[in-house]
Amino acid sequence: MDTKLIALIIFIAAYSLFIILPRWRAWVAIAGALLVILTGTLTPAQTFLAVNWNVMGIFVGTLILADLFIESRMPAFLAERIVQRAPSTRLAMLFICLLTAGISAFVENVATVMIIAPIALALAEKLKISPVSLLIAIAVSSNLQGAATLIGDPPSMLLAGFAKMNFMDFFFYQGRPSLFFAVELGALASLVYLAWLFRAHRQKTELPLAEKIENWFPTVILLALIVALALSSFFDADFSYLAGVLCLAAAGIGIVLDMFYHRNPFIDRVKALDWDTTFFLVGVFVLVGSLSYTGWTETIATVMSRIIGDNLLLGYVLLIVVSVLFSAFIDNVPFLAAMLPVAIMIGHKLGVDPTLFLFALLLGASIGGNITPIGAAANIVAMGLLKKNGHKVSFWEFSRIGIPFTLLSITAASLLIWVVWGR
Repeated sequence: MDTKLIALIIFIAAYSLFIILPRWRAWVAIAGALLVILTGTLTPAQTFLAVNWNVMGIFVGTLILADLFIESRMPAFLAERIVQRAPSTRLAMLFICLLTAGISAFVENVATVMIIAPIALALAEKLKISPVSLLIAIAVSSNLQGAATLIGDPPSMLLAGFAKMNFMDFFFYQGRPSLFFAVELGALASLVYLAWLFRAHRQKTELPLAEKIENWFPTVILLALIVALALSSFFDADFSYLAGVLCLAAAGIGIVLDMFYHRNPFIDRVKALDWDTTFFLVGVFVLVGSLSYTGWTETIATVMSRIIGDNLLLGYVLLIVVSVLFSAFIDNVPFLAAMLPVAIMIGHKLGVDPTLFLFALLLGASIGGNITPIGAAANIVAMGLLKKNGHKVSFWEFSRIGIPFTLLSITAASLLIWVVWGR
């Protein structure tokens, strides 16, 4: 059988199983990668090169730092002070969402929800109000901000890997405003909706200050890493290795300090790592690489280029709509990994800079997950926390908040990108 056909069959089977068996996605991804090797679709060397090890280093390093940051109690400490100083519950809830957004720009979305959710639940319990709307708002705010910086979430890391974008490129790219400003404009638009959503909560908030900072070193390391990533572009312009090395080095320093101050065994920190997502990403890189090596990426790009013709706006809108719809129901990581090389090739075939299409994909994939409770891991975690605390949330109850939030944020963000990059 032709290797091109084999690659497509393995890819479709694996992605179908990602949807059917989400809890087994890492095993499915690795099994698919092994099948790619065993069938001769890729050689072992090609398989190794298909994985973006720089992105993997960023992911693993920031994941470890996020755990240390949570354990330091710094985020919870800040959240309590923000709530305590807010003149009303409504503003306190908005401040919590803003804090979520700020943290999520630099910490993975699920970790951010885990950081903020206890404060939100405590606030709701003390004031005898339902935490449902606030927890959903926290989840969708987290998903939106994950696209603001290179280390905000795995999709941003994937984009950086494919487009060779460094940390500062998410702020200004090729001399023009980049994704950070588009995301923040989307956040401002959605903040208006959240202010309306929380309109009934006008009473003063009183929350006891119980949190204390356990240690400062995770915060210091995280801030130092952000500065180092910003400077790394001067030494690794092609985004080939340095960012991953810096993130792993920062994580290593954090682990050593944690072992020294808290006597936590190294093996416990290793066991606590999100190995499921780590192996899942490796497998997805190989599966997508098999499509690129066998020519499927070029085939898909050619078909889409014919549909788009020379209408740049049609191509931009089409990619956003497709990304939003797909990401509302399936994991945005495999979708984005499959579509990024296609977007680059579409740009080349149309003779235009592919940046517009790449940004469209990331915005659509990151924001589209806010439509449904299964569209993003952060949503699933938030729903699980609500259920654990006695609040069962229906599919529609989530979506009636997620849909307007998504429409407002994606419209504002995509308009800015079109104005800046659509010419």
